[in-house]
Amino acid sequence: MAAAPRTGDWAPGRPDFALIALAAALTITGLVVVWSASFVIGLARFGDANYYIFRQFIWAIAGTILMVVAMRIDYHIYRRYAMPIMLITIFMLIAVLVVGVEGNGARRWIGAGDLTIQPAEFAKLTVILYVAAWLQSKGPEQVRTWEGGLIPFVIIIGLVATLIILEPSLGTTMIILVITVTMFWVAGASLVQMFALGAAGLLAVVMLATLQGYRADRLTGFFHGEADPRGHGFQTLQAVMAIGNGGWNGLGLGASRGKFFYIPESHTDGVFAIIGEELGFIATVAVLGLYILLMIRGYQVARRCRDDFGMLVAAGITTWITAQALLNIGGITRVIPLTGVPLPFLSFGGNALAAVMLAMGVLISISRHQDRGAYDDPDAAAHHRRIVRRRRA
Repeated sequence: MAAAPRTGDWAPGRPDFALIALAAALTITGLVVVWSASFVIGLARFGDANYYIFRQFIWAIAGTILMVVAMRIDYHIYRRYAMPIMLITIFMLIAVLVVGVEGNGARRWIGAGDLTIQPAEFAKLTVILYVAAWLQSKGPEQVRTWEGGLIPFVIIIGLVATLIILEPSLGTTMIILVITVTMFWVAGASLVQMFALGAAGLLAVVMLATLQGYRADRLTGFFHGEADPRGHGFQTLQAVMAIGNGGWNGLGLGASRGKFFYIPESHTDGVFAIIGEELGFIATVAVLGLYILLMIRGYQVARRCRDDFGMLVAAGITTWITAQALLNIGGITRVIPLTGVPLPFLSFGGNALAAVMLAMGVLISISRHQDRGAYDDPDAAAHHRRIVRRRRA
């Protein structure tokens, strides 16, 4: 059947099975690692070694359903409803600050008991959809202007970032900034605009990181952890030691010592250290390899996409997963200061897992409409070449 020349009229093809396989591999790996990393803390807190893995398994099922549904929906529909979805997200983020559930000094959840939702996790996808629709409506020429491109962009992202930083969650805010700035660049922003965004963003992150007490402690632990090994440097040093203890092949699944309360929240932020200690250097490289493959496949979907909206959404989702993985792994290995963000697919956290699997469903949906090398219809082929030339202009 000949492809139609108008964006959104192409019949969907096969999904990118490599993305499906990568999502499945990471999710299954996450379930195994969460089980191993959480049974000690589950026994200590709730008297149930399976407390955390049971909940993670339920969320994995829910996330799988969301992914399958999303991959079967034509992604163009999100462009039509991007504004209402964004308004609902802003309302939810405000509600968190007003009636949200507080825990560990932060107010990030809505609900009660086990039935809680963390809007900031789903806000990553919402922001991607809205910014993609907004940038696509502007076009590269207007994006490069300050009054029509940069200034409105900063206002939009600044509003969401402010609501999330008030929870507070600097890590999530940083991820959203990385995602949206990358999308702004892909949409055709100029080097001057990117330099201005980079300088302003770096200044804001430094100020936020140094003004809040616990964030300043993370910086102290990063730069001077050895000076206070039982205080500010405890988490950083214990994570690095756990990875070192694993050597090449690891101590064996379930044999970690760090999860016995040496690595705080070993089943969430510190799960990569448990992988290194139990399964060794080879396993950590394999996990990194899965993320790298996902990054490559995701950006390939973006490059081959037939319309700007899909291209921007694919680039945003891929940047989200890649940046969050790098921030988590970088903090655990002491390449950068700890950020407190979960490792996508692998860390315990139902909302985080469901949100990232939903995003993968959207990415796979986009892959069903991508350019696979040739078109039967010359008009459709010419239309695609015009899109590619406009992106490169």
